Amino acid sequence: MRVSPLSDGDLIAVRRSPLLSGLEEADLVAVLEGATARFFQTETWLFGAGDPADRLFIVVNGAVRLFILKPDGEETIIEVVGADASFAEAAIFSPATFPVNAVAMAGTRLVGIAASSVLRALRDNSAIGLRMLTSLGRWEARLMTELRRLKALPPAQRLAWYLLGLTTTTHGAIKVLLPFRKSVIASRIGMTPESFSRALVRLRRLGIESRGQLVEIGDVAALREFCRSRVAPR
Repeated sequence: MRVSPLSDGDLIAVRRSPLLSGLEEADLVAVLEGATARFFQTETWLFGAGDPADRLFIVVNGAVRLFILKPDGEETIIEVVGADASFAEAAIFSPATFPVNAVAMAGTRLVGIAASSVLRALRDNSAIGLRMLTSLGRWEARLMTELRRLKALPPAQRLAWYLLGLTTTTHGAIKVLLPFRKSVIASRIGMTPESFSRALVRLRRLGIESRGQLVEIGDVAALREFCRSRVAPR
């Protein structure tokens, strides 16, 4: 893990985050006082449920897995937080402990913002809180609309949309690397690992082949057309 001051790229991610995108420059400077960036070369534990909530985070790139542990030690994934999104923001306003566990995946870069800086900025200017809530509310409304649309689709189409989101290519064949374990991706798009595997099998008829984390898409245009269709192939 490497800790460093914020770079220009970090600040771009911060300004794009739903939580802070509505802040004016002076307010953003106040909120970011003492903020640092960390890069994780390997999967790293960030905090556990019940730990003091002394900061919130913004993902610059990579992803963070938020989860709870069952009594048998099995993980139940709550959310996978990707680039430009924030997490742990609610914890700093509540009883000051994190309610879940968090693990940064390999290759992730995070901006950590001290809770004390955020709370001090809010005390100095109450309008900051209103701007933050307004920005976050708009983003959550868009997210809920997208989730409802996605979960209304058959599993194979959900997976197809996810795969298309990993590339900007519009035609021809391409190989994409899954950014997370398949079980994590399955949870993120509202599927069980078993239904994820069945969806991959169904997509083989569209030229989709999976070898570990590498997925080969035979025809991106055909996959996109399938996503727009009303009936998934049998």
